[in-house]
Amino acid sequence: MPGAAGGVTPYDPLADGWKPLPERGFTVIVGSFLSKKFEDGYRFGFVAEPRHANVGGVVHGGMLMTFMDDLLGASVWFAVKQRPVSTIQLNNRFISPARPGDFVTMMPKVERVTKSVVFVSGELRVGDRLVMSSDGVWKILGEK
Repeated sequence: MPGAAGGVTPYDPLADGWKPLPERGFTVIVGSFLSKKFEDGYRFGFVAEPRHANVGGVVHGGMLMTFMDDLLGASVWFAVKQRPVSTIQLNNRFISPARPGDFVTMMPKVERVTKSVVFVSGELRVGDRLVMSSDGVWKILGEK
């Protein structure tokens, strides 16, 4: 969208109905993460900032994996009625770069819930462009 000085007006997710997630623990350092409910479920997102970039000028893979791990984990936590869970395995495939200023989104998919583990997947996108795909396994640790 053209800006007043002929540049591009950055996307404002808050003006588009995205809501900030509570920041606590590690997400205070890397956040802010956002959520928005759609007909087919919740999506999560973050605006990539210059602090998220690596020396090559693109969003660091560690930031993308942190975002994926945190929000897939939250999705698993809700799927098992807020019982404690922990990542056992997270497989990531980097497809294309995200850059500072991009709005990176993810929609999680809980694939299967067993008595002791949960299988989940997700894709990170900037608009329609696939940035990263992931799948993982979370351990259900027990009662609250």
